[in-house]
Amino acid sequence: MLYAQVVLPLAQPMYTFSFDEGLAVGVGDAVVVQFGSSRFYTGIVWSISPTKPDYPRIKPILRKLYSAPLLSTEAQRLWEWMAEYYMCTIGEVMRMALPSLAKPSASSLAELDERSIEPPMESFVALGEALRTEEALAEYVASHERRAPRRTRLLDSIALLALECRSEDGFVPRRLVDATAEQLADLRRRGLIVAEQRVVTRDGGGDKFLLPVLSDAQHRALQSIRAAHDEGRVALLHGVTGSGKTEIYIHLIAEQLARGGDVLVLVPEIVITSQLIERLERIFEGRTTTYHSRLTPLRRGQTFLRLALSCGGELVVGVRSSLFLPLHRGALVIVDEEHDPSYKQSDMQPRYNARDVAVVMGKMLGARVLLGSATPALESYVNALKGKYAYVELTERWGPSILPEVVVSDTIRAVKRGERKTHFNFDLLRLVRSSLEAGQQAILFQNRRGYAPYIQCRTCGYSPRCPHCNVTLTEHRTTRRMECHYCGYTMERPTVCPNCETQDITTMGFGTEKVEEEITRLFPEARVERLDGDTSTSERAFKRIVTRFERGEADILVGTQILTKGFDFGGVTTVGILNADNLLSTPDFRASERAFQLMMQVAGRAGRRNDRGRVVIQTSQPKHPVIRYVASGDYHAMARAELHERETFCYPPYAHLIRLLLSHEDYALLRYASHALAEALRKRFGARVMGPVSATVEMLRGEHRSEIMLKIESGASLAKARRLLREAMTVLEDDAKYKSVKLKVDVDAS
Repeated sequence: MLYAQVVLPLAQPMYTFSFDEGLAVGVGDAVVVQFGSSRFYTGIVWSISPTKPDYPRIKPILRKLYSAPLLSTEAQRLWEWMAEYYMCTIGEVMRMALPSLAKPSASSLAELDERSIEPPMESFVALGEALRTEEALAEYVASHERRAPRRTRLLDSIALLALECRSEDGFVPRRLVDATAEQLADLRRRGLIVAEQRVVTRDGGGDKFLLPVLSDAQHRALQSIRAAHDEGRVALLHGVTGSGKTEIYIHLIAEQLARGGDVLVLVPEIVITSQLIERLERIFEGRTTTYHSRLTPLRRGQTFLRLALSCGGELVVGVRSSLFLPLHRGALVIVDEEHDPSYKQSDMQPRYNARDVAVVMGKMLGARVLLGSATPALESYVNALKGKYAYVELTERWGPSILPEVVVSDTIRAVKRGERKTHFNFDLLRLVRSSLEAGQQAILFQNRRGYAPYIQCRTCGYSPRCPHCNVTLTEHRTTRRMECHYCGYTMERPTVCPNCETQDITTMGFGTEKVEEEITRLFPEARVERLDGDTSTSERAFKRIVTRFERGEADILVGTQILTKGFDFGGVTTVGILNADNLLSTPDFRASERAFQLMMQVAGRAGRRNDRGRVVIQTSQPKHPVIRYVASGDYHAMARAELHERETFCYPPYAHLIRLLLSHEDYALLRYASHALAEALRKRFGARVMGPVSATVEMLRGEHRSEIMLKIESGASLAKARRLLREAMTVLEDDAKYKSVKLKVDVDAS
C-alpha cells in the first residue's frame, strides 16, 4: 500500500489518501477521491510515500483520471511558488489553474462520471507491419496492382502521406486519406493497414513560414532580443505605437516552432486582440490555439487535456489563465501590452500578476521571455534600468507612417470664448469634420460607459445609489434604467425626485452613450458606431463593430478603454480624448502612469498609414505634467518624474504593497476587527502599516468593506514580511467573534 499527498481545488491543506500499487498512480496524476461524507473531487497527486501516516483513518484513491499526468514537475514548482508568494493554498491555485471540466466534482461517482471529459480524439491509420518497409510495399504493389489497382493505389497514398507528415511511426490522420470507410475496412480485414484512436493534434505547418520583411530598426531590435535570450535574460521591447512589435514577435515565434518548441503569447483580452490572433493564424496556419474564458467549458477542458498529451510545437494565444496550460517544451513566452492592468487577477485567490508569473515561469522552464509595450509598466522599466532585463527600444513607426500631431485643447478657455458645443471643443470638431470631408475616420475616447455617470436633483441634491454597493447608479438611455456597474442592480430612471418630489432631475457628466448621441446630432451625415462594455456583450457583437469600422462602413467610433488595445485601423486620422481630467483625478498612486499609458495608446490609433494623424486632448489642466508628456510623446520624462515621486513616498517599484481587504455585513464588527488586525500588524511592522480606512467602494453586494495597506520597502525580506503577516492574521482566527469576518490578501496590490 502506498500513500499520496493530494491537492484538492479548495482553500484547504493537502490530504493523504491510500492506493494499491496496481493502480499505477504517479506524481502529477489526476485522481478521484471522496472528501467529506458525500462529495467526490478530482485531486492532483503531489507526492507519494510508502510510509503510512499516523492517522486513524485514511480514505482510498477511488480511480485515476486520464492516461497522462495533468501536472509536470515544473508546473508543481510554479504552483508552490504562487501559493507562497501570493499567500494562498495550493488548492486555491489548482482551483484557478484547471478548467472546470478537467477537475470534475459531484455528489456521487455516477454524477462525476457524467461530468468527466476526455481529450478530443481522431482516427489514425498506418500500413500493416508486413508493409512498413519500402521494399515490402513495392513487392506487394507489384504483385497486386493489376488485379487490385484501387487497393494498391490506396496503400501507396498512405505511405506517401506518412512521408509528407514526417510521421515517425507511419500513422497519418484518417481525414487526410482519400478513401471511403468501406475501402479502409477492407484493408483492415486483410491486415494491410492498422487503425487506432489518438488525441487530436494541431496540423504541423512545417518549419517554413511566410514571414514579414523587417525594417532595419526592427532587425536590430530582433538581434538585440536574441542576444538577451542567449544570455538567459528577460527582454523588454519598448516600441512606440505602430513601430511593428508584432512583426518581431512573428519572427521569434517561427524560430521556436521550427525547433519543435512551445510558444505562449499572452494578451490582455482575447476578443480585443482579434487582429493579432487573425494575423498569427494566417501565418502559422493550423498551429494556433486560443484559450480564454469565452470558450465553452467543454472546449476549455478538452484544450487543456489535449495540450497535456501534446509532444510540442504548440502556439497558444491566450489571456492570463493560459499560464497554467501544460506546455511541456516551453521555449518562448511573449507578454504583449505587458503594462495592461488586465494581467492582474483581483477577483479571487491567487491574486497574481500574469506578467510577473510569466517571468518566474520562464526561469523555471528555461524559456525565453519577451515583454512588449509602447508604454511599459514602471516596474518593468526599472528592472531594465537596473540591468535585470535587457532593454530594446523601437523609436520609429514601421513603414511610411509617422507619429501623430498632438493638440492640447483647454476646455475652460473654450467655454469662456464660446468655442464649445456640448462636450466638444471647436478644435476637435474642426478636425473631425476635416477627416470626414477627406473620406477618413475618427475615434472619440471617453473612459466612461453609459449615458451619464449619475443623475442628480438640482433642488435637493439627491442621486440614486445602489442599495448593495453604496455607489451612484449610472444612467443608460437605451434601456431607460439606472445600473450599478459593480453588482448589476438596476432600477427605472426616476422622473420625480423621491426626496423632494420635484421633477428637476438632470444628468451629470457624460458617458459613451451620450457622446454617441451628441456626435450623431452634430454630424448627421456620419455613420457612428459605439464600442464599449454595453455594445460588445459577445464576441460576435464585438467583431461586427470592429469589422464595420475596419472596412470603412462607419466613420466615427466612440469607445472606452477597449479602443486602446492595439487596434490597427488604417483610415483613422483624428482621435479625440474627450475628458483627460477624468483619467488624472483617480485616487490611485498609479493615476499619472495609467493616464499617460491610456492617452498614448489611444493616440497611437491615429495616422497608422500614409496620412499623419491628429490627436486632440480636451482638458481643463493643459499645463499638467502628464498632458505635456503625452503631447511630446516623452515616455522617459514621464517615467523619471513618476519614479522620483514613487521613491520619495516609498511606492512600487521601490516597495511592495500588500493590501488586506476586510468585509462583513455588520459595520461595527468590521470596524473592531479591522482595528484589532491593524494593531497586531503595527506590533510587527510599525509605521509600515497604513489604515484601516474605508475601501474605495465602501459597501459591495451588501457587505461593508475596509482595508489596511502594508508597505514593505525594497531590500527588505518579503518572505519574512509574509511570515509576520500570517502571524498577525491569527488575531482574527483566534477570536471567535471575528471568525465570520472575511479577509482577502492582495500581494503586489495595483
